[in-house]
Amino acid sequence: MINFKTEKTNKKSKFYITTAIDYTNAAPHIGHAYEKIVADVIARFHKLDGDDVFFLTGTDEHGQKVEGAAKKAGKSPQEFCDEVVEKFKKLCEVLKISNDRFIRTTEAEHIKKCQEIFKIVYNKGDIYKGEYEGLYCTGCERYYLEKELEDGNCPIHKRPVETIKEESYFFRMSQYHEMLFSHIKKNPEFIQPEIRRNEILSRLEEPLRDLSVSRTSFKWGIPLPIDEKHIIYVWFDALLNYLTGIDYPGEKYEKYWPADLHVIGKDIIWFHTVIWPCILIAAGIELPKTIFSHGFININGAKLSKSSGLVVDPFELVDKFGSDAVRYFFVKEIPFGGDGDFSEEAMIKRINAELADDLGNLVNRVSVLIHKNYNGIIPKQGKLEAKDNELIKPIDVIDEVKKHMNKYELNAAITKVWQAIKEVNKYITESEPWKIADEERKATVLYNAVEALRICTILITPFIPEAAQNIRNQYHFPEEDFSKLKFSGSLTGEIRDAGILFRKHEIILEKKPELILDLRVAKIIEVHDHPEADKLYVLKLDLGDEERQLVAGIRNFYERGELLDKNIIIVANLKHAKLRGIESEGMLLAAVKEVEGKDVAIKVLEAPGSELGSQVYFEGYEIKPKKEVDFKDFQKTKMTTIGKKVVHNGSILKTDKEEIIVDIEDGCFVS
Repeated sequence: MINFKTEKTNKKSKFYITTAIDYTNAAPHIGHAYEKIVADVIARFHKLDGDDVFFLTGTDEHGQKVEGAAKKAGKSPQEFCDEVVEKFKKLCEVLKISNDRFIRTTEAEHIKKCQEIFKIVYNKGDIYKGEYEGLYCTGCERYYLEKELEDGNCPIHKRPVETIKEESYFFRMSQYHEMLFSHIKKNPEFIQPEIRRNEILSRLEEPLRDLSVSRTSFKWGIPLPIDEKHIIYVWFDALLNYLTGIDYPGEKYEKYWPADLHVIGKDIIWFHTVIWPCILIAAGIELPKTIFSHGFININGAKLSKSSGLVVDPFELVDKFGSDAVRYFFVKEIPFGGDGDFSEEAMIKRINAELADDLGNLVNRVSVLIHKNYNGIIPKQGKLEAKDNELIKPIDVIDEVKKHMNKYELNAAITKVWQAIKEVNKYITESEPWKIADEERKATVLYNAVEALRICTILITPFIPEAAQNIRNQYHFPEEDFSKLKFSGSLTGEIRDAGILFRKHEIILEKKPELILDLRVAKIIEVHDHPEADKLYVLKLDLGDEERQLVAGIRNFYERGELLDKNIIIVANLKHAKLRGIESEGMLLAAVKEVEGKDVAIKVLEAPGSELGSQVYFEGYEIKPKKEVDFKDFQKTKMTTIGKKVVHNGSILKTDKEEIIVDIEDGCFVS
């Protein structure tokens, strides 16, 4: 178990939490929003628990990607960053993020402190000059080993890397391997969740290499204090924000460091759990307590991707549903640390059933009953009965909520809070105050409902702060922390009328687009040369319940033996045609790379894990194949490759068993 602290004392415990700083090469997306939301829930929770919290977020503004994006936009890098940063600040505002500081890595003080820390490590003898040649991904701003690549591509961005050779200064990271490995083994809370800890420990079974920490191939960065021809490597620069954001090495740093929690995405786990601690050790700075890596957000099961059009604009989402609905959905829906899925339909279901029906209805029905029976004045509590204690005990959930929060089980914590809300609704329904004739008993029941709502309002505050404030305003509840989570029996005041807390939304099920192609899995069981054409093969196929003959123009790209036993994808309802005298009963699908109008690479689409004859389709499409289609019909379904997947209008080609993967670069068309 990971504990935020071992015990409570009268003295406040400090709690320093950070998000990763957001890269300013593009506008914010829903992944940025998710990270800020979960960090904010944790920060607010600790504030309500009496801790002295400092919450840092901000922007990472140097590096080759930013320089390239600025050039493309016709702006200087600083002008470009200034514009993008305002969007990230606005995101914090609309999501009600309670950060204490928003740091920018272009701030003069950050630049100065980065150079000072670099000089400390250099003077220690841990930085030396050399030359580096390696496989570089601009998207990651890092070098990769050959074995780390996936078919020659960056494992994160799925794009080819480039070989770069340049003069560089190196950080002697290799000498900290054993120290770091030992720290991770001895401190299980250091890297969370456990799957990420095990991943890093596995990678550290091999020795660390020294790290290139300067660049000369571009200019947008912090100049090295020892050699102004070089700029500091963006990841050495960016990670130091966690120190400069609390004014290292001043009073605020002395008060809040080490960080209690870094919240980051799983794609940057190596930088934060290996490079960052090694830099800190070299600089003589204590390591952070916990680095927690969250997962990715998918849309209807597909990974977010700008190139495929699979994106969610967080500003549009907040504008449509409100900040609390967005916050609630992502905390409740996604186990913190794992990947999660987003769809508007799923969000609307949670809004309607949980926010509107459970919480909104509770707030409204209590108000209506108090106004009807006591002109909006909170009545006095009388003698408690057994039924009242049946309410009080179930809503005393703070210990269980803390237990879940201490293990970063945010969705379990909010589920426990919602159980308390349901208990209050249940109490009112079973007590039926509208039927009670005894005035003291009626007053007691309605008083208890108001007091229980006050407690629930405190509990929901970290998760949906705007709704909590609206309830406080309506009921004139004071702004209270977790020390006030017990029934007091002494509430007084007047409840004012207010609007609807959460409005319900209609689920509009869009009509699915139709797929008129009948795409099937078939195995190649025979391959022959076409007797009249040197570019064509004649293939014999097994579709499970039938065999077919197909003519394909792939002879220049495959040997006959390479094709045998492959499970390929065919258009089974394509009108039969004779190609140079031999009938072709359909067409196979292949990704084609063209250069100056000539085919330079062809890769057939494969489904190795699927049954013969099984349907192949685009996710989200209704399969309604025509009895027969011609080639013009086929061409209307434009397919291309993105991240080794086949995509049509943002939808991924798949079977019930697997997504269709093709080993070819992005942007190739499928024919």
